[in-house]
Amino acid sequence: MKKLLSALVVALAVLGAGCDKLANKTPSFNNTDVTGLDYAKGFSLLDHHGKPRTLQDFKGKVVVLFFGYTQCPDVCPTTMVEMATVLKELGPSSKDVQVLFVTLDPERDTQELLAAYVPAFHPSFIGLYGDAEATARTAKEFKVFTAKVPSGEGNYTVDHTSGSYVFDRDGKLRLFVRHGQGAGPLAADLRQLL
Repeated sequence: MKKLLSALVVALAVLGAGCDKLANKTPSFNNTDVTGLDYAKGFSLLDHHGKPRTLQDFKGKVVVLFFGYTQCPDVCPTTMVEMATVLKELGPSSKDVQVLFVTLDPERDTQELLAAYVPAFHPSFIGLYGDAEATARTAKEFKVFTAKVPSGEGNYTVDHTSGSYVFDRDGKLRLFVRHGQGAGPLAADLRQLL
């Protein structure tokens, strides 16, 4: 009996020694892990209701932030549809995820237009905007490429970086998501951050 008890104590010690390794395991993400990089620290913009917003307003939630514009013909709407699919895949835990759409076209993307466009993809999505100076400052902070490209008769498109940024519940930058990766890999990554 004493030998059995000794063997049981040893087995529990071995199992217990491995438990701390599981708890401290570094996440393995599908998207690009940018944890610790010193940029994309925040923004100061207005939401599509006209309320001033900063990244700190969303502390406690996992935030997915995307730059685009409402007249974007391809990348922006497909990204927004993909984000809505991600929330659907997350089920009830999606309440702890906030998707933010920052316009790079403040000249045309008014508060009213953003209020109609952004929640059309999902009612929880929030559109953010600022004047030209605030938009440029935010794009620079996030290292987002943006360029107005004339397309004739006074019209233009906006070339821009097409990835999304993911922040953890503490407001720390964690991931850069390349466009076109699909909803599944992002949903898996967000589950780890939730």
